[in-house]
Amino acid sequence: MTQLDSHSLYLRKLVIQALEGGGRGHLGSSMSLIEILRVLYDKVLRYKPKQPDWQDRDRLILSKGHGCLALYAVLADKGFFPIDELTKFCKKESYLGGHPERGKIPGVEASTGALGHGLSIGVGMALAARMKQKDTGVFVVMGDGEINEGSVWEAALSAGKHKLNNLTAIVDYNKIQSYGFTNEVQPLEPLADKWQAFGFNVVEVDGHDTEQLNNVFLEQRSVQDKPTTVICHTVKGKGIPFAENDPRWHHKSNIPTDEIAQMYAAVGG
Repeated sequence: MTQLDSHSLYLRKLVIQALEGGGRGHLGSSMSLIEILRVLYDKVLRYKPKQPDWQDRDRLILSKGHGCLALYAVLADKGFFPIDELTKFCKKESYLGGHPERGKIPGVEASTGALGHGLSIGVGMALAARMKQKDTGVFVVMGDGEINEGSVWEAALSAGKHKLNNLTAIVDYNKIQSYGFTNEVQPLEPLADKWQAFGFNVVEVDGHDTEQLNNVFLEQRSVQDKPTTVICHTVKGKGIPFAENDPRWHHKSNIPTDEIAQMYAAVGG
């Protein structure tokens, strides 16, 4: 089992602060994402926190918008907005809602909530970058349950047709969706073969191993004639032992104070 380092634990603490402040949130869906987003913002993406609309930035679309607590934690850590804003999550005075909104939250590239749209948006961004002769990288993070949506595969067909080597589709493959395990709700295997059949270069990786993730994301930039899919094998609720691999922690509200305390203890207080 991949061990979490101090920075991954710190980002989880920020997620818990937001969860505590808002009184609800998608804990399991956010904890499986943290290393993926952390590596992208630490090592891969080009961006300027004080100029979130800088034209030469790379684009990150969190298509599984319900995992937004992880994105908010990373954006706050990188200085897109004050960390204190996390404690106002889902409150009237805050712009941090239960799903990310473009135009309200600095650093958010697309409003996502209804699932299955992020890859289509990403295809459009990647095509636009090509037409403008820009070397913009576009990264779309999807949930494994989300890719039940037919629109995902329509977008994949288009990306493969246009050989969008500036597009990276990332699957947070934590094996659990909103109401059960993916192999019971809608089996996905052979998942790598499916993406390859749609014209993608495909890589599978431990989604909590930051070194593996860094190597894969950097190497995919050298792929010349096709888009890439990175299948990240993750653990839903990673870092919170009593929530790991438990579908009941897909979303929680009215969380007891003793459970909040246990979460903080799990990530080092």
